[in-house]
Amino acid sequence: MAKRQETTDIGGHGGHDESAVALLMRQHGEIRNLFDEVEAAEGDARRDAFHRLVRLLAVHETAEEEVVHPYARRNVDGGEGVVEQRLEEERKAKQALKDLEDMDPDSPDFMPRLEALRHDVEAHARAEERYEFIHIERNAEPERLRTMAKALKAAEATAPTRPHPGAETAAENLAVGPPAAVADRVRDAVRGAMGGR
Repeated sequence: MAKRQETTDIGGHGGHDESAVALLMRQHGEIRNLFDEVEAAEGDARRDAFHRLVRLLAVHETAEEEVVHPYARRNVDGGEGVVEQRLEEERKAKQALKDLEDMDPDSPDFMPRLEALRHDVEAHARAEERYEFIHIERNAEPERLRTMAKALKAAEATAPTRPHPGAETAAENLAVGPPAAVADRVRDAVRGAMGGR
């Protein structure tokens, strides 16, 4: 059976003219699909799907923190407050994700905690779509949206692949990001070499 393509390759699905908002909306759909996959799977298949979910959430949030939130702070009415709320949601989600990552997916506590995380992540995504994305799409020129998409792809290419609670801003990501990204990618390679465990 062929191994699934890594869903965190955000450049793999959209065209060169894809806007930042379209790219992020697509990723929100991929995140929902991965939650479905984790919930439907068992054993090693659940573990594999969960690791892909962790990776996608980690790189997705880092890219938003480095590109979307700074833009929203400057260009969306009430942007400072909107971004602060999203960052607090992201910090809580990263901590919950990190706690789940330390659990055995076959543990009886795993699924209830995953379902709670899913609820929070989906509420967070809806808030981003309503309070950031829609305003960015309305106010930014198409070329600016394409440039932001390229910046998101670049940020994801170097982002940590695991949650790092406490690093929710561009400055914090710059301080933590490169060493954490290298360490995370080494852990990913070891996990892959050991059969995904």
